[in-house]
Order: sequence, then C-alpha cells, then structure tokens
Amino acid sequence: MTDPNAAARPVQAVILAGGQGSRLRPYTDDRPKPMVEIPGTGTPIIGHQLTWLAEEGVTDVVVSCGHLADVLQKWLDTSDLPVRVTTVVESEPLGRGGGLRYAAGYLPHPDRPWYATNGDIWTRFSLRDMADFHTERGAVATLALARPRIPWGAVKTDGFGHVTDFIEAPPSTFEINAGVYVFSAGFAEMLPERGDHERTTFPRLARERRLAGFPIPQGAYWRAIDTAKDLTEAAKELATLVR
Repeated sequence: MTDPNAAARPVQAVILAGGQGSRLRPYTDDRPKPMVEIPGTGTPIIGHQLTWLAEEGVTDVVVSCGHLADVLQKWLDTSDLPVRVTTVVESEPLGRGGGLRYAAGYLPHPDRPWYATNGDIWTRFSLRDMADFHTERGAVATLALARPRIPWGAVKTDGFGHVTDFIEAPPSTFEINAGVYVFSAGFAEMLPERGDHERTTFPRLARERRLAGFPIPQGAYWRAIDTAKDLTEAAKELATLVR
C-alpha cells in the first residue's frame, strides 16, 4: 500500500561538521570531531550518521566542514557511502545560523524540505515519524527533543525529608534541543547570513507558533559526543544494545 506521507518527507540533509571539538582532545588533535570513532565500532560518528540518514530515506547530504576539513573530505572521498555527499567549507566563520544557511544553498532540491543534524550526535530514531509530526503541525522548523541522563546520582525523599531511594544518572526532567531538525522548503531564507539561528530565527518562529518540538521516543538511543567520557559511555551503551 502506498504511504500517503512519503512524498512530503525530506530526501536531503545537512550535517554541520565544522566544530573543533576541543573538549575531545587528544582525539581531535588530528581529526575533526565527526571523524572520532565510537570505540568498538571502527566507524567515525559521521559514518553512523550517514548510515542512519540513508535508512530513513535520505539520498543526498551536504556536509559543512571546518576544522581539519581535509581529513574529513579525504575520508568521505575514499569511503563507500550509502548516500551522495557534497562537502562545503566556509571561507570565513559564519556562525551556526550562517553556516547552516550557506550549506543549505548546496542542497539539490531547494523546493523540498530537509533534515539537519549536528556532527557530534549519535542517535537512532524514526526521522520519518519526525517528518510526519512536522507536517501535521504545519511547522516551518521542528527540533528533536531529548531527555539526557544527568551525570550525577539523584536522591529521592518523602514529605518528611527521609531519603527513600538513590537513582544512578536519572533522565533530566527537562527536554533539550537534541541537535536534529526538520526544515520546510524556504526555511534557509529565514536564517541569518551570519550569527546564531538559535538566538534569532528560532525565538521568532516560537513566538509565531511555527516552531515544533518532536520528543525522541522513549527507549530510542541518543547521545551527544562532547567529551572522552561520552565516547566511553557510548561504547558501553552500544555493547548493551547489541546483546
């Protein structure tokens, strides 16, 4: 049976892969952050992202490079990739919003919606469901929302102040921007040519009720790889997932 939502879903994406990853040193001394490998997989973060995007129906990806761009471009040029990849490099820093706008200019279908993701996110959830959510709400932009585990143990108490339980690394009570997006055609024109869209474009769309938030389903895997500890934790979680 034909899926009535299929035609409205994105088949193109942007990966923002220009960060220096200073908190991941020494892993990022000779490679950009998205080229850091998840221990035990033999594959860099961006390799996992490209596989995931392909599984979700994406055929074309624009990778915005920056720090040690030549290392990333060489890997992309010599790897057997599941999607068509175009790389772009900013001639001067444009900020997150400006960089996203610049990269979007190289998408092959400017009249169609698109996904975007930060280059340090390792996740698995249904982008198709997120795209349908975006369409149903008539949003211009939709961001995935995650509840990351806080790095400390939590203490539960009763109404009298007695400690009743200890919870190791519980999920946050707040949702955060998970660094994965769905954007409608024309969204790039709303982005600043320089600067941060999260301080300009997103707040404006939120006031206009044209910005949606898609909660990543409970049990779906999500992690931002910011530090060496994140790499270690990701490797442990992967071992658990494949058992």
